[in-house]
Amino acid sequence: MLSRPVRLAILDPHALFRSALRNYLLEQMNVDFIIQAGNLPELLNKLGSSKIDILIMDSTAEGKNCIDTVKEIRTECPYIQILILSMSTEIDLISDLLEAGISGCISKSEEPEELLQAIRAASENRIYRNRLFTEALYWNKQNSIDINRDGQLNGLNDREKKILSLIWEEKSNKEIAEEMFLGVRSIEKIRQDMKEKIAVKSTIGLIKYAIDKRIIKVAARSSEAFR
Repeated sequence: MLSRPVRLAILDPHALFRSALRNYLLEQMNVDFIIQAGNLPELLNKLGSSKIDILIMDSTAEGKNCIDTVKEIRTECPYIQILILSMSTEIDLISDLLEAGISGCISKSEEPEELLQAIRAASENRIYRNRLFTEALYWNKQNSIDINRDGQLNGLNDREKKILSLIWEEKSNKEIAEEMFLGVRSIEKIRQDMKEKIAVKSTIGLIKYAIDKRIIKVAARSSEAFR
């Protein structure tokens, strides 16, 4: 069950699939509005007149590079959480999509409950941390993702490391501020300073750095640990 009403959009080139997914989602508690589109221009046109919380997008929509499509949507509608539905489980692609700003990636071979869990996470402004998410992070680690191309990584202090651990625990800025005895604006500034210090652009980048530097530890290839 969703914790609050959500308004969804579906971007998929297949009309039959869109209709079936729309009907299924409208049967769920607290899903009260869905728009659907078969291509990006149609979607952006409809988004211009509708307030949508979450976009469910097929990875093959538009027949374009999925990453470019996500970036375009993020530029036009930065407030929308994006969930990817995909037949592919290529970890390098999923890693790049996370960097582009999606909130989760769900294989089309999974049960419908998996999508509902992802929608629930996105509706709470959380990243859906399933098996694909975990493996994408470890793919980056194993392939030595270059966080800072000049090789000069600046270390984080103990306070920053503690905040990274709380981010991993999915604490909000308000909750982190209370635990660290700081103001919310101070936490926001520290998070931005950390991104600049280690040359990343997103919370995913911070998490990758934290795992790579063993500031936080996760169980590799364990889906249950992320549910």
